Amino acid sequence: MALTETVPAAAPPAHEGILRRQSLRESAARTYARSLPIVPVRARGLTIEGADGRRYLDCLSGAGTLALGHNHPVVLEAIRTVLDSGAPLHVLDLATPVKDAFTTELFATLPGKLAETARIQFCGPAGTDAVEAAFKLVRTATGRDGLMAFSGAYHGMTAEALAASGGAQHTSVVRLPYPYDYRCPFQTGGERGAELAARWTRSLLDDPKSGVPTPAGMILEPVQGEGGVIPAPDGWLRRMREITAARQIPLIVDEVQTGVGRTGAFWAVDHSGVVPDVIVLSKAIGGSLPLAVIVYREELDAWQPGAHAGTFRGNQLAMAAGAATLAYVRTNGLDRRAGELGARMLDRLTALAAAHDCIGDVRGRGLMLGVELVDRSADADAMGARPADPRLAAAVQHACLERGLIVELGGRHSAVVRLLPPLTITDEQAEAILDRLADAIAAAVRTTPGPTGSSPTTMRGTSP
Repeated sequence: MALTETVPAAAPPAHEGILRRQSLRESAARTYARSLPIVPVRARGLTIEGADGRRYLDCLSGAGTLALGHNHPVVLEAIRTVLDSGAPLHVLDLATPVKDAFTTELFATLPGKLAETARIQFCGPAGTDAVEAAFKLVRTATGRDGLMAFSGAYHGMTAEALAASGGAQHTSVVRLPYPYDYRCPFQTGGERGAELAARWTRSLLDDPKSGVPTPAGMILEPVQGEGGVIPAPDGWLRRMREITAARQIPLIVDEVQTGVGRTGAFWAVDHSGVVPDVIVLSKAIGGSLPLAVIVYREELDAWQPGAHAGTFRGNQLAMAAGAATLAYVRTNGLDRRAGELGARMLDRLTALAAAHDCIGDVRGRGLMLGVELVDRSADADAMGARPADPRLAAAVQHACLERGLIVELGGRHSAVVRLLPPLTITDEQAEAILDRLADAIAAAVRTTPGPTGSSPTTMRGTSP
């Protein structure tokens, strides 16, 4: 009887083992890895290559961190220069030539009235650390304790930052309405909705029986990112500045995601001409490496030495990469380019919305864009808005990944597809992004039932 040769089973691809070990070893709090099961091994510009050999267009950009995309030559050169120089990489808050160059470049981009007399505090490595520092600063300077923040906000994951964010529970932070045309809390939208939101804020502060004492500060985002890519109207931002200035309430603007050209201006507040008292900065200012600072009016600099510190606030590589990024965006006009290209992309998204009932709203500013997906089978409210459809949004995200496009979800119900491409993308790459997104939406529409078990969402003008 002939012996049969046993052929060993092929080993699973290495990337599958990496993903399996990640799921076994990492905490249940992991997020991006759940919806984006890829193993990046190489990247340049807009493109990521996975361990499986597939290539992806990255419209997540490190949640907005990569203003110049992955491994931009000027960033790599800045890092190599520091490494080759023999300079110390860890110096706490000591002065260094690298730090001085970063600070000089940053101050050259700030709104003029702030840059003239600004002070800077290097915080811990994350944006949430800078938010905490901003809160501590205004409390020290004013002697007051309370804070004002806005519905839908996101300011980080540490305790105080979470307390000021939209999902906070059991907090004494006063929550204010943020203008949101598609789902206006006053059922009016537009300039009228923004004006009513401003009146509500003013009323709370001026009514002696409102139960809201004068706060230590107000914090807001010029465009709510995690909240669903909701740009604040310029007029409303100016009203918030007027209201806070008249009552000597420091205005804190969180530009962690909107800064460094993302919205079509170097800082998002530049659109409105508002000069805040404190700007919170992170993400893109580190050129892809961890860095966070607050910049503020000198009158607020009431801290004692050591009042706010952190071991890793002197990251020399991040400062070098950040200075190179700031200079490249500034000298090449990438902020203006983001505004122009973003407007064209928004026009095409508007046309896509006209063809799909499942798209309730498209919005954004510069290269910070959002597509809100809704349940077309449900009744619309008085404003014409339908309930969010998070299942369809998740299906669209998955379909995008299958087509080699990485996108993130956000919004109140995780039903907003967010696009955050690097500022260096070409017109051709922008078209490729939108082509893949359109194809993914069409595919998800065909296969995803509505939230209440209704028929799959269809294109406008077609039969269910």
